[in-house]
Amino acid sequence: MRTADGRVVPSFPMPRAPGRPFDPPPELYRLRRAAPVCRVRLWDGSVAWLLTRHADQRAVLLDSDRFSSNTDLPGFPHRSASSKAMRSRKRAFIDTDDPDHGRMRRLVIPDFAARRIDALQPMIQRVVDERVDGVLGGPERFDLVTDFATPVTLLVLFEVLGVPFQDHPFLRDAALTMQSAGPSETVGASTKAQVMTYLEGLIGAKAGCPGADVTSRLVHGGMAAGALNREETVMTLMLLLIAGFETTEQMIALGTLALLEHPDQLALLRENDDPAAGTRAVDELLRYLTVSHFGRRRVALEDVAVGGEVVRTGEGVIVATNIGNRDEEAFPGADRLDLERDARGHLSFGFGRHLCLGHHLARTQLRIALGTLHRRVPSLRLAVPRDRLTFRHDKMIYGVHELPVVRSSTA
Repeated sequence: MRTADGRVVPSFPMPRAPGRPFDPPPELYRLRRAAPVCRVRLWDGSVAWLLTRHADQRAVLLDSDRFSSNTDLPGFPHRSASSKAMRSRKRAFIDTDDPDHGRMRRLVIPDFAARRIDALQPMIQRVVDERVDGVLGGPERFDLVTDFATPVTLLVLFEVLGVPFQDHPFLRDAALTMQSAGPSETVGASTKAQVMTYLEGLIGAKAGCPGADVTSRLVHGGMAAGALNREETVMTLMLLLIAGFETTEQMIALGTLALLEHPDQLALLRENDDPAAGTRAVDELLRYLTVSHFGRRRVALEDVAVGGEVVRTGEGVIVATNIGNRDEEAFPGADRLDLERDARGHLSFGFGRHLCLGHHLARTQLRIALGTLHRRVPSLRLAVPRDRLTFRHDKMIYGVHELPVVRSSTA
């Protein structure tokens, strides 16, 4: 496909290079050099603008008055037919604009504020220690995803949200389906309906027996005060469940793989247990890996000049943060993993009004999980050659399906 002036319109997303699992697709590097704001063709034949430069991405994400997150607007660049079906009509606040976005978000901000998350650190440390005890007491070879990353992430998240852990098989399978790039519209919509029914039941249970958790506070605060209706409460909880699970799970798994392949950086992590150094290391891993690899999506509400091009009203925009986080202008030596780098300017949590609500929780979980695991199991190594690993190219959240590792019995 070509534009009216004869320029080729590439398809998005692009494939990664074989043997380069941590790096964005080569085509994104080329576009950032040659055409940092360009048109791309999507799954349904529609065309959207792709941004590959950090400065342009930051500007658009900050400009919520002229670039909308409303997934119901014409021209919004949906990821797939299933995503379009799931993210229309009944939407979480991430898919809305102010004033609805701000109204719903404000009700859960206190539960994810830095002070509240700091108070959760003993619980998070306990969960991580128990899972490390489990892998040390089990077989020398194990799958880091199912035996460590998944239970750590879900135990913490369910504790925060007030979800019974015994329900995790259903919720994890549902999350995997909903975050896939390829399920049919029917499967996606059916899975969403099943999760909504489950959350309706959870809300009913908390109404009669509240606890010290986010769901209880939404039911007895937001709903009881009339600040949220029942559907908005369901969709808020669905967002917190889906968005808070796979990102952290895969950052633990893919982060471990990256560290094992960069032993000098792994040594830095092991040798310095200062929380500030741990948070700095986590931010660098978030920047370097950028597991949300299909870009953040917006639609223009008016004509806006971006990077030398004019994005017209109603045109979709894709902010490809995986290549923006590798921009040499923002991060010198950007393709190098450097845990001592100040990477706080990364866009892995978004930016502006839609900055990820759970970024404090994610950083804390990752700092404790990765630091504890690699200090207590210093002999950890891959159990198979890397080329035998299967990567999640088809999922909204990139990573590995399994990560077979082995430890020494003397660890």
